[in-house]
Amino acid sequence: MPTGDGGSSTAEDPGSELSVRRAVDELAPADASKAQRRLYTSIVATVSRLASDRADTGDLKIVDAALAEMRDAFSMFRPYRGERKVTIFGSARTDPGDPAYRSTVDLAVTLAAHGWMIVTGAGPGIMAAGMEGAGRDRSVGVNIRLPHEQGANPFIAQDPKLVQMRYFFTRKLMLIKESDGYVVLPGGFGTLDESFEVLTLLQTGKAAPAPVVLLDTPGSGYWDGWRRFVEGEVASRGLISPGDEALYRKTDDVATAAGELLGFYRNYHSSRWVGDLLVLRMQRAPDRAELADLNRRFAGLLAGGAIRASSALPPERRDGDQVGLARLALRFDRVHFGLLRRLIDALNDLETPRRPAGDPGRSPGGR
Repeated sequence: MPTGDGGSSTAEDPGSELSVRRAVDELAPADASKAQRRLYTSIVATVSRLASDRADTGDLKIVDAALAEMRDAFSMFRPYRGERKVTIFGSARTDPGDPAYRSTVDLAVTLAAHGWMIVTGAGPGIMAAGMEGAGRDRSVGVNIRLPHEQGANPFIAQDPKLVQMRYFFTRKLMLIKESDGYVVLPGGFGTLDESFEVLTLLQTGKAAPAPVVLLDTPGSGYWDGWRRFVEGEVASRGLISPGDEALYRKTDDVATAAGELLGFYRNYHSSRWVGDLLVLRMQRAPDRAELADLNRRFAGLLAGGAIRASSALPPERRDGDQVGLARLALRFDRVHFGLLRRLIDALNDLETPRRPAGDPGRSPGGR
């Protein structure tokens, strides 16, 4: 553009590094951490690249809706991130007179009584059963907008702990990301998709270790058929790893299902990667003899070194991340996730003191 001295200048490229930094300076809270500012910068830079790429309108609609849905869900879940939560998956077509509906209600009653929140897709059937059992105060809904099915069930409708989603992938992200355990009851394509998604994330380490219960009713055989397929057609061909069956538990007993979920956090609390170390946090660490036994039994999951006791590592202390808990640190090979689950089971088998009253359970913002 013309300048007063006869020279010329070019308007600043909105996608330039300087423009991105200026946008972040305007948008970011003054107290944002360095890590948060780095991520804000990356997000804004991605948006600027979409503009410079002249992305199609359809593509932009997906980005816009997905980002808005995730923001709404993050905001909804934020006040409850210190509480243990379980996501219950199952068919929207399950009638209230079905035994599976009653089992879901009973399980949700038990878990809510132990301080857990129940997360479902907020629709009818098994989703309504979970919320009926939990009660409105202990229920969280992540609903999907579908033209052929009704909206949120009456146990969560109009509640501030309900968020609406357009896309299945954003809905599934929130149903999995925010929970500490998962229960799957018989269902159709959507339920099977959700169950395999959870198991895939656990098998690959894309989700933190967590209990998965495949809950049936006596005489149903739904999960027996599923397991025959997995063992006969998948495991037998080497398409999953030996030991992956430890990632889930099949049962038709509500008390057993509740015990699997609650027992997973009897001693074990949470995990975190610090560099190349996997840190397992717990109420009580093993003593010297117990630690030697764990090293003998679980050497197969190590990429090197040994399982060792540890105090809170510097990044954990910096973040105030459960610094008062006992810890084990290990160089996990990131392959044997079924064996890692068995290590957690072994830690839970240690005789453990009762959790102090008022312990919030979950690490805010992560596990």
